Amino acid sequence: MRALRAPVRAARREWGPLCSAVRASLAARGPRAVPLTLAAVALTALLQVVQNRPWGYGPVQTLGAVRADDPLGVALLRTPLSLFVPALDLPVWGALVQMLVVFGAAEICLGRGRTLLIAYAATLAGTMYARIAVAAGPGVFLGLPASDAHVVDTGPSAAVVALAVCVCCVYRARFTGALVIVAMVAETVAEDNLAGREHLAAIAAALVLCAVPVRRGGQGLAGGSGARSGAPPIRSWNFRRGPTQRTSWW
Repeated sequence: MRALRAPVRAARREWGPLCSAVRASLAARGPRAVPLTLAAVALTALLQVVQNRPWGYGPVQTLGAVRADDPLGVALLRTPLSLFVPALDLPVWGALVQMLVVFGAAEICLGRGRTLLIAYAATLAGTMYARIAVAAGPGVFLGLPASDAHVVDTGPSAAVVALAVCVCCVYRARFTGALVIVAMVAETVAEDNLAGREHLAAIAAALVLCAVPVRRGGQGLAGGSGARSGAPPIRSWNFRRGPTQRTSWW
């Protein structure tokens, strides 16, 4: 039993505050604590069903599939919906579970507005990286071959990775955050493709957002000491019922 105490203490330090914050919010409000997450999961599931129908593939691709060879204006218009278009060659249920867990934790811990900002910024970072890397060509460091210009972007996975990193930064779950980053780097080394590169671009965007101050003279996304208390920080713009605190972000 003594041999288990150290790992248990480490796990509590790593995940205790985050789990306490999520549990308190869900206990107080139930599904009403994560309306954005439930809507995102439902929309992703719906788009998966539609795009696998003969009549639905074309419209989904037209509205939400982003490629590096798309005109910039078209790509920017499609990017918001591309957040919720799952990859055709991957199991959708795994993506839905990841979205439910990571988006849910982010919505509770960071707030809906900030969750959307990080998700969109991460997806946009991957999209812009692909355009620049393809234009640079494979002969340049981090460049991509011209064939990748026709590959559809990563969909919700880039946003999930970025949100996971940001939540880990805010709650100082350093080991988990580092593990996510190492896993994405290892994935890219093992199979160097556009999706892996876009995941790394999303992580870079997330780390920048964690470091940039929220306001002049303020602390960044990961700043402040209240995140370790186990309850969500105080939110002045979103009055909540129940025992959960409110956060001063935005």
